[in-house]
Amino acid sequence: MRRSDLKPYWNTNVARHPDILRAVPEGCGDALDVGCGDGLLARKLAEGGAKRVMGIDAAPGMVSRARELAAGRPGLSFVEGDFLTAELPAGGFDFICSVAAVHHMDFEAAVTRMRELLRPGGRLVIVALARNAGFGEWVFWALATPLVWLVKAVRRARPPAGMPGAAPTMSHAQAREAAQRLLPGVRYRRHLLRRYSLTWENPGH
Repeated sequence: MRRSDLKPYWNTNVARHPDILRAVPEGCGDALDVGCGDGLLARKLAEGGAKRVMGIDAAPGMVSRARELAAGRPGLSFVEGDFLTAELPAGGFDFICSVAAVHHMDFEAAVTRMRELLRPGGRLVIVALARNAGFGEWVFWALATPLVWLVKAVRRARPPAGMPGAAPTMSHAQAREAAQRLLPGVRYRRHLLRRYSLTWENPGH
């Protein structure tokens, strides 16, 4: 696989990829990328971290592009379908990640399914969007936005062609509360541009 295939574009979602790749457990056998889009993160996982990687996305055009870009790469597969209802092996994955996808689904249903698909001792990393709620969050947004726009301009940020969008409905506080309830011991971190990340390890009991 050409290294250019792993760095075709940059945006604020791609900016979170290094953190996700560092979180892959040592000796990871099976990884799942939920809302894989064109498969960029899945290809990175297969290149340096997991023996077998599956990506799933509900957008036919994204899955078609992901399969095209991954052609001939063993251990890398893509499923077109609704993550909440697709046939996936319970407890079948050592690592599950999702970037900017859970706000396209019912949050609790999506997180619960990811938890059920994770093997004991496995790790889950979610990067998601939240809506601004409250004066403090809008002030933070106003102060950070000019810098973020500058970085995006310098890096020529762009999404992959055809990627569907959706506005987040949960605030940071709502997402944190739900995550802590569904994933006891989860680590919640807030990032720029309304993003946050969740990191959780399945204790297996």
